[in-house]
Amino acid sequence: MNKRIVALDVGDRRIGIAVSDALGYTAQPVETYTRVGYGPDVRHIAAIAAQYETDRILCGLPLNMDGTHGFQAEKVREFAAKLEEAGLFVAYHDERMTTMLAESALMEANMRREDRKKKVDMVAAVMTLESYLDAQRLSSANEDEDEAEAEDDDSEDGLLEMIDEDGNAVRFLLSAKIVYRGEEYVLLTCAEDAGDIVKDESFIMRSSTDADGNPCYQSLDDQKLIAEVYEAYLKQSEQDE
Repeated sequence: MNKRIVALDVGDRRIGIAVSDALGYTAQPVETYTRVGYGPDVRHIAAIAAQYETDRILCGLPLNMDGTHGFQAEKVREFAAKLEEAGLFVAYHDERMTTMLAESALMEANMRREDRKKKVDMVAAVMTLESYLDAQRLSSANEDEDEAEAEDDDSEDGLLEMIDEDGNAVRFLLSAKIVYRGEEYVLLTCAEDAGDIVKDESFIMRSSTDADGNPCYQSLDDQKLIAEVYEAYLKQSEQDE
């Protein structure tokens, strides 16, 4: 039987908390918790996990826009280490755009600024969990397709190999193609841990071709554009469902 996943949007003052259903299809908000200190915070999260009969925790990782780990991401990892010491199993998922999208969604709902402060972390946790569950389903579907085709073809369809700045080959899963304002973008999900990149970390890139006409992908530096493309991806996913 599958276990629920408790998702956390960890901030310096507050932690947004969401939880999945037992089958891993949906994400529901739980609460916004005001932090007290490592000890009480860990006990509170452990109590929520126990309430939902799970030991699985998903922490949103606030990476820099170039995908590197900054000061805020390290603080999340430090808190996650305390959760692991308490016997919980922690996974991570890229949450670079979720807080911005959560704030935007609450503004569209005409929520007052003070009320948005109380809700934004919880909504961000829901969005992070939804993105993670989507990625897991896509990954599982692609794995099933690969297994079905393995007898006839040894190639790894859906997996792309890219070279990082240190010259190391890193494999990515092509999770989605997104058309936004007449241009095509892709959502790439890392298939393995590689240096500073962790498994299931996601990147949005522009789809293009090189001088020889071969497909290639260009990284994006525009944070606003990345958020807009990611929002288009979420809407596209809702329509597909």
